[in-house]
Amino acid sequence: MEFTWTDSLAAFEAAALWFVTTAAEVGDRWEKPGLGEWDVRSLVGHTSRSFVTVEAYLAKPPEQVDIESAPLYYAATRSIARGSGVAQRGRDAAQALGDDPAAAVAELGSRVTALVRRSTGDELMTTIAGGMRLRDYLPTRTFELVVHTCDLAVALGLPPASPGIAARQAMQLVTELLVDDARIGEALLALTGRGPLPPEFSVM
Repeated sequence: MEFTWTDSLAAFEAAALWFVTTAAEVGDRWEKPGLGEWDVRSLVGHTSRSFVTVEAYLAKPPEQVDIESAPLYYAATRSIARGSGVAQRGRDAAQALGDDPAAAVAELGSRVTALVRRSTGDELMTTIAGGMRLRDYLPTRTFELVVHTCDLAVALGLPPASPGIAARQAMQLVTELLVDDARIGEALLALTGRGPLPPEFSVM
């Protein structure tokens, strides 16, 4: 399935709304375990960076496009994503949300969704991997919102029921990453009940 800009915008908006509404369910559970070494607040902070980076990167248009697709972005940033700095950036983002993280997430989501809605997808932005078009970067943010809102839902005892269009785009990106890494066979066998995935299996 090929996603048009309209599709990608709808997927991002759906994922953003799901994250905002799930964050609103936290209540007084901000210090409970979230994911790995993160508590719920840090997990929400990390996930909120899917909004923050869109806004920040669009404010710095590059002179050229260096990364031409979402899978290439993940290939270029794999070592960064596995680095120790990710956990601290999550904690820093959590602190930046202030005394009312749920309200801050809602405001961020509203502001960035409006910004993306005003865009054509052809806007250039400077990401940590280099210059990209918004239409190629946005699916990575939808993916992050879907995956980490699933994490948040599990931490809160809620069903990880991602909106359909957002889930489809996230799964399409996972499939492309698996194909690029020649690991699609292992995933297909597991998904069709042939056996478990190998330990520590990940596309990230």
